Amino acid sequence: MRDCKIVFTGTPGAGKTTAIAAISDTPPVVTDVPNRDPSLAKARTTVGMDYGEVLIADLVRVRLFGTPGQTRFDFLWPILAHKAMGLIILVDNSRPDPLADLRIYLDAFAEQLEHTACVIGIGRTEAHPEPGLQAFGDELARRGRVFPVLPVDVRERDDVLMLLDCILAQLEARNRAGHGLALMRHAGRHLR
Repeated sequence: MRDCKIVFTGTPGAGKTTAIAAISDTPPVVTDVPNRDPSLAKARTTVGMDYGEVLIADLVRVRLFGTPGQTRFDFLWPILAHKAMGLIILVDNSRPDPLADLRIYLDAFAEQLEHTACVIGIGRTEAHPEPGLQAFGDELARRGRVFPVLPVDVRERDDVLMLLDCILAQLEARNRAGHGLALMRHAGRHLR
């Protein structure tokens, strides 16, 4: 069985823990503790990492890692991203400056993004439609990056699987000469 490591990152409350729980075939491992930071509007916060797994047609085990969102834990981000094949950046569009939030993670993972597939998932767009998806695409373009930018409800399994499918499609496109990742993408059709 092949392994594939995917990392979910983003601000506190963006939905990393929820996204992993939505698609994991195993009960996710979480390191949430009661939140004592009054600036975060949530009862619990991740202080280590989240972990889950998705099995694709008994051929590929996708290991899902979630980073803590608070920048005081940014020393963990490169450790968790080490040898990751994909990065999913979740942005909460209800926050005061979602584009600045995206920039934090683009900067923090700049080295990994040189060789890692990436997709940007924008949450809470129904209630907070601005900035629009194009603004995120423009921000990526200013940095010379081209990644899919998609609206996502991390509570919905199909939405999170769509993000995972985007990662697998990028990996397949980068490795068309090899058959291993094409097999992963083909196997990924069995996720739903």
